Amino acid sequence: MIRKAKFQIGQVVKHRIYPFRGVVFDVDPIFDNTDEWYQSIPEEIRPSKDQPFYHLFAENEETEYIAYVSEQNLLEDDRAAPLRHPQISEMFRLGEDGNYVSIGQFKH
Repeated sequence: MIRKAKFQIGQVVKHRIYPFRGVVFDVDPIFDNTDEWYQSIPEEIRPSKDQPFYHLFAENEETEYIAYVSEQNLLEDDRAAPLRHPQISEMFRLGEDGNYVSIGQFKH
């Protein structure tokens, strides 16, 4: 059974365990990455594959990067601080509610 994604494109989220936050730019209804990537996650915290996975323009205090995170490991980020990831401006503008709004049509 495929679940409806809890988070939306443009929404700002944070990781439940690790200190990073990001903006959602794509959603996979179920895991769609390599087995090598999946096996690299420590078994005791490895998420189930049958849940939405999110592509994020992510950042922590040191750097910006692309992250691929399971829904179970994300929480809504209600901080008002905008993100600094340089790729965000290619796809989004900052909305009044602190989330990001698509600036055009882009293909999956």
